[in-house]
Amino acid sequence: MPTPADLETAFWRNLRRDMTVMLSCDGAPPRPMTAQVSPDRDTGPLWFFTATDTDIGEAVASGPKPAVFTYESKGHDVFASGSGTLTKDMDRAMIDKLWNPFVAAWYEQGKDDPKLCLVRMDATDAQIWENGNSLVAGLKLLFGSDPKKDFEDQTAHVALND
Repeated sequence: MPTPADLETAFWRNLRRDMTVMLSCDGAPPRPMTAQVSPDRDTGPLWFFTATDTDIGEAVASGPKPAVFTYESKGHDVFASGSGTLTKDMDRAMIDKLWNPFVAAWYEQGKDDPKLCLVRMDATDAQIWENGNSLVAGLKLLFGSDPKKDFEDQTAHVALND
């Protein structure tokens, strides 16, 4: 059975590979966003490129906002929900670190595009779940085992800030 540390490690590993989360903050409803993790760290913060004229870009222009994200890995083996603070952070060194051809496709003037907005999410905590496969749960139930008991050990509440 995974420990909370195992689940946190699985979350970060999967997020680096499957980078789409649903992100929302005060002033911006949930939307799919590409989350990036600094290449030189194994933890947060999460980084998002957006434009200054999007709901999220406009919301963070006036200062930090409470925010939440939800995540599901492509293989459906890790799920997470986290909360924290979303802040506009135009640190050029971080923009350079995170910049890639997929991001560049959205900004006609590249890293100097006036609509470019880098947003940092300082996630304070998350609930992480490992998939409690319903087929396995059904088989366990068939053989007299309680799948709810097993699933209790497949979730953890972790602090994502360091």
